[in-house]
Amino acid sequence: MKQVVQNYKSGELALLDVPVPGCGPGGVLVRSAYSLISTGTEMMKVSEAGMSMLGKARSRPDQVAKVVQSVATNGVPATYRKVMGKLDSFTPLGYSLSGVVVQVGAGVDDVSVGDLVACAGNEHALHAELNWVPKNLYARVPDGLAARHAAFGTVGSIALQGVRQGEPQLGEVALVIGLGLIGQLVAQLLTASGVRVVGVDPDPVRCELAERLGAAACGDPDSPAVAHAVAELTGGHGVDQVYLAAGGGSNQPVELAARLCRDRGRVVDIGKCRLDLPWNAYYEKELDVRFSRSYGPGRYDPEYELEGRDYPIGYVRWTERRNLACFLDLVARGRVDVEPLVSHTADFDDAVETYRSLEDGGLKAVAVLFRYPEQAVEAQAPEVAVPEVRRPGGAGPAPVRAVRTPVRLAFVGAGNYASSMLLPHLAQREGVALSTVVTTTALSGANARRKFGFERATTDLDAVLGDPAVDAVFVVTRHSSHAELTRKALLSGKAVFVEKPLALTEDELAGVLAAVEESGNDRLQVGFNRRFAPLLREARERFGTRTGPGHLRYLVNAGRLDHGSWYLQQGTQGSRFTGEGGHFIDTASWLLGADPVSVYALTTPGNEDLQVVLRYPDGSTATIGYVTTGPAGFPKETLDLVADGRALRLDDFVRATVYDGRRRQWVGSRLPKARDKGQSAELAAFVKAVRTGGPMPVPLESLVATTAATLAVRAGLAGGAPVTLAGPR
Repeated sequence: MKQVVQNYKSGELALLDVPVPGCGPGGVLVRSAYSLISTGTEMMKVSEAGMSMLGKARSRPDQVAKVVQSVATNGVPATYRKVMGKLDSFTPLGYSLSGVVVQVGAGVDDVSVGDLVACAGNEHALHAELNWVPKNLYARVPDGLAARHAAFGTVGSIALQGVRQGEPQLGEVALVIGLGLIGQLVAQLLTASGVRVVGVDPDPVRCELAERLGAAACGDPDSPAVAHAVAELTGGHGVDQVYLAAGGGSNQPVELAARLCRDRGRVVDIGKCRLDLPWNAYYEKELDVRFSRSYGPGRYDPEYELEGRDYPIGYVRWTERRNLACFLDLVARGRVDVEPLVSHTADFDDAVETYRSLEDGGLKAVAVLFRYPEQAVEAQAPEVAVPEVRRPGGAGPAPVRAVRTPVRLAFVGAGNYASSMLLPHLAQREGVALSTVVTTTALSGANARRKFGFERATTDLDAVLGDPAVDAVFVVTRHSSHAELTRKALLSGKAVFVEKPLALTEDELAGVLAAVEESGNDRLQVGFNRRFAPLLREARERFGTRTGPGHLRYLVNAGRLDHGSWYLQQGTQGSRFTGEGGHFIDTASWLLGADPVSVYALTTPGNEDLQVVLRYPDGSTATIGYVTTGPAGFPKETLDLVADGRALRLDDFVRATVYDGRRRQWVGSRLPKARDKGQSAELAAFVKAVRTGGPMPVPLESLVATTAATLAVRAGLAGGAPVTLAGPR
C-alpha cells in the first residue's frame, strides 16, 4: 500500500510503498476514503523538516534539552548516532480521516465490515491507504454524513475540546484569534452554542468566510474595527472568553487577548503561539488561562488509546472518542458546516505535489482533502437524478380551463424582491386583480396592501389556498420554504409562480413533482426571467438557428453580500449559487435549446467563486463563472455564445451584439438605467397562460432539469468530479 512520509533530516516528502498493517485485537483495519491535511499542525512539521540543523534546534528547544541530557548520560558519540538515526528516518504524516472498515479485530463488537468510520491519531489515522485504528480512536459515521465531511472528525474534536475548556454560556461573547481551520471550527461551535463570536485574522478572505458561517464580526488584529465590535457587543466590558487558535512567533495574540477580555475572563490556548504573558495585564484582570490538550481526555494515555480502556461516563463525560462522535453528529445535523472550509481536494497519488504547493504558497487553503483511489473511481461518474414529470392520465399536460377576467392573484411573501421587481409590474396591469397578500407579520402585509392595492392582507396561508376566487399564487418567500409552499399550492389546485429556486434538495424537488402527479395540476412557473428579456430575445432571433455545437460563456459578477444577509444562512437557505444559479443555467439552456446532461463544478477557497461547466446532448458546452470578488464597477452579467461562425454578445442587458463572419450584423442597446431582465414579459406570459388556459411559459420538464442541474453543482463540488444528470430509468 502507499503512505505519505517525510524524512525529517532532509525534508524529503515521498509517497512510499509500505506493508499493509495487521489487524490486531482491540481495533479495526480501515481503508481510507478521505484524509485531511491540517494546514496548521502538519505544515508546521513539514516546514521544520526543511530547516537547517540550527533552525530545527531553534524551533524545538524541548528536543534540544533532551539531547543535552542524553549527552550528559550517554556521551557525545552515542547521542550523535541516536539523534542522526532518528532524524534520518521516514516519519508519517496525517491524523484525521474517514474510511470503511475492512477487517475487525478480536474484542471489537461496535462496528462491522463495511461500516464508515472517522478515525483519529497521529499514529493511526495517517495519510495511508490502510490504517489499523484502536477502538477508542474511531467513531461510526452517522447515516447521511458524507465521507469527505467525516474526515474532519479529528480536527473538529480538537476545536470542540477547546470550546469545552472555555465553558461558554448562552448569551456570552467570545473572541477567536486565528481563523485557520481550527479557528473556523471553533467559531462555528461557539455560534451553535448561542455565543456571539468576534474573529481576528490578518487574512480578509478568512475573516469574510467566518462571518459567512456565523461570526458576528471579524477583522485584522491591528484594525480598530475589532475593538469597536467587541465594545458594541459587550457594552464595553470585554469578551467573556478568548480562544487562541493562531500559530507563529508573535506575542500579539496573548496581548490582544488581555486587552479585549473582560475582568476575570477566560483565555484558552488551542494553537501553538508564543505565550509570553504580559504579567500586569493578566494580573490586573485576574484572567483565567487554560490549555486545551488536543482531542480531549484520553489523549496521550496509552491505556485509553491503545488498550481500549474507556473512562466511566459518570466521571469523564467527554472523552476523546465521545468528542469525535459528538462533532460528527453536529456536522450530520447541520449545526456545523465544513464544506465551505474545503479549499482543495487532491487525488492521493498527487499528495507530494500538494504538500509542495502548500509549502511554497502556490495553494492557499484552509483545509485540503486527499481522495483515495477507490473513492476517486466512485467519484468519476456521480449522478443526480432528473425526476420524471408524471401526470395522471398520460404524459401530456393536464387539461385546464380559462379563467374569468380579471385574473385574481395572491402573494405569499412581500419582501424586497416581490415589492421591487414583481408587484410594480402587476399592480397596474389590466386584467389583473391583487386579491390577497400573506405575510408572517401583520405590519408587512398591511404595508403591501397599502402600497400595491391588495384587497386584503392576512397571515393565514390556508385561507388563501382554500379560497376558490384565487386563480394563482405567487411564492416569494425565503428559499427554504419554496418547495413546501409550492407543493401545497399545487395540491390546492392553484396555478403557481415561485421565485427561484424551486427546491434546495432532490427530496424537495421530488416532493413538488409528487404533488403534480397526485393533483394532476402542473400549472407551475419558476421565476427564470432572463429568457424573457427583450434585448436577449431579439439577439437570439437575429443569431438564428444553430446547426453545430455551440460554446457559451456566462460571467456573473455577483459581488459581496452585506453582513447579516439571510442569503448567507447556508445551513437553512442553501448556498448562494443554489439560490441564484438557476437563473444562469436556465438562460444558457434556453439559448442552446436543450437541457444539460452533465455538470462539472470547481471552486476557490471558501466556496465563494465558482466555475460551472455544463455539457449538452449535441456536444454544446456552457461555462458559468460565478464570482463574488470582482470590482463593484464591473458589469454584473456578460454573456458570449459562439457557433457556426457566428457570435452573440450580451453586455449586462444594456447592449447586445450579433456577429456574422467578419462584420457586426446587428447591435441593440438601451439606457443603462432601463435594464430589462425580463420580469415584465415573464409576468405577462404567466398571467396570459392562467387567463387563457394555455401552456405555461416554460415547460415543467425544463424547470425540473434546470433545478436538478443547479443541485448537481453542490454534488460536483462534494465529489470533485463531473456529475451525470441521469434521466428516469
